[in-house]
Formats: sequence, C-alpha cells, structure tokens
Amino acid sequence: MARITTSDIRDMKKRGEKIVMMTAYDYPTARLVEEGGAEVILVGDTLGMVVLGYDSTLPVTMEDMIHHTKAVVRGSKRALVVGDMPFMSYQTGWTDAMRNAARFMQEASCGAIKLEGGVRSAETVHKLVEAGIPVMGHIGLTPQSVNQVGGFKVQGKTPAAAVQLMHDAQALEQAGAFAIVLELVPAPLAELLTQRLSVPTIGIGAGVHCDGQVQVFHDMLGMYDAFVPKHAKRYADIGTMIRDAVARYSAEVKAGAFPTPKESFKMDPAALAELRPPGSERFQRRHALGLDA
Repeated sequence: MARITTSDIRDMKKRGEKIVMMTAYDYPTARLVEEGGAEVILVGDTLGMVVLGYDSTLPVTMEDMIHHTKAVVRGSKRALVVGDMPFMSYQTGWTDAMRNAARFMQEASCGAIKLEGGVRSAETVHKLVEAGIPVMGHIGLTPQSVNQVGGFKVQGKTPAAAVQLMHDAQALEQAGAFAIVLELVPAPLAELLTQRLSVPTIGIGAGVHCDGQVQVFHDMLGMYDAFVPKHAKRYADIGTMIRDAVARYSAEVKAGAFPTPKESFKMDPAALAELRPPGSERFQRRHALGLDA
C-alpha cells in the first residue's frame, strides 16, 4: 500500500476534497487513527503536554520527537506522517533546521516536517524544500511562541494582525510549503486565506472553510482534561471509560475475584504429583492450605 504524499495532499485541495489530519504519538494510536480515516498523521510536539506531562510544548526535545515519530511510522501504512520540529530545533538558523529536519527524514522515516512561523521562517522553509525536505507551515497561534503572544489567544482579529497573517501565509507559500496549519484564526480570515492560497490550509480553531482539519487525539477522546480548548469537539469519553475499567479491575483484585479459573492455567496432575514427596500427607495438607506455593 503506497503512502499518501505531499502531492496527493495538494491535489485534494484542487479537487475540493477535505483533508483529515490527526495527531498520534505511538504505534497503537497511529494504527487506530489511520484505520479511522486520517490521511495525515501529525506527531505533534503537543506530546509534551498530553503524553509527557509538561505544562507546555517547550521542554520537548528532538530525541523525544524522533522516538515517538518512529513508533507512529511503524504503526501506519498509508497516512502521510508529519514530524513536528520542537522548540529551538530550527529557530537558531536554517543550518540547525536542516540538520534536525534531516534526522526526522533519516531516523524516523517520516514524510514531511512541520515548523511554526511565517515571514520569519520563510528562508528556513525555502532551504529545507530546496534540499528535498517537504515542509508544512504553521501560523496564527504558534504554541512555541505562547509566552511572547501572551497565552492561547485567537490571532488576526485586528486589521493589522490580519494583514500580517496574510503576509505570513504568502511567504510560506512562496517558500515552498506544501500546506499551512491555521491555528486559532477567525473563520472569515481563514476562509479568505484558503481562497487566496494555492496550497491547502489545515484548520484548528479556524472554521469550516479550511481545506482540512486537525485535532489532538487526546482532546477529542477526553483523555486530557488539564486544558480543553474551545475548538476541540469531544467525540467520545475514553478517559472515563479507562478510569472505570481500572476501578473495576482494582476492586476485583482486592476482593479476590480476579483472576478466575478462566484466566488461569492448568497443570498435568501427574506432573504435579512428581513434585510431592510420595505418601506425604503433611505436604498435601500444607499445599491445600496454600503454605507451599
């Protein structure tokens, strides 16, 4: 089964076909997400919060990202896997970006990388694309700059901010990005950007008119409740199901109700008899009382 390519994603925009993108961070999740219909799997640096327990994405390292991306690639067969460049893996210049992006491609075998920033990242995007590394852009709210922008706020609400987002999107398009994530962008502005760009837009909190949508796996399944963004729709409450299942298991273990004979394994009585001293009633009594395990 051939993997979806960046060219396939661009062709989907031309056909007016919506693009389904979701995050995954490990082998079993990648399998489930792909089987559920996702064409693009993003190994996002959100793993820092929803998997590793950090307060933000900033502590995530290249080693973290490579480790998890490898697992996602192993767990998927058809989806385009995109590795998220972590904080300070590309902001220090395009040479550092080139080295770290190459690690994603060589060590993790992903199909593309994603990085944040518009005009300021355009040169880096151009260099990477020129070297044969497909790049997905990311503008609007850029979580790695959350301290600078003052929190998780909608971007582009004023005329000046909207014009800047337009410049950012165009700079990424001209630099060769194959798609652009629009995060927390007003829906009318996201619609305008989608109409003006030749490359697909992937929305997250950016309205229905983007060419595709991306959601965080843990948000949509109720598995992370430290912060629930407004744009996240919960399709199932798997978190509660997991807690309830573990609670039932704990209660059965405490009560001695698990395991039952159904979950236990038998032994040939003749083999067991060879372990007992012949005619030893004392041994048999102690064994019956569980004193000789």
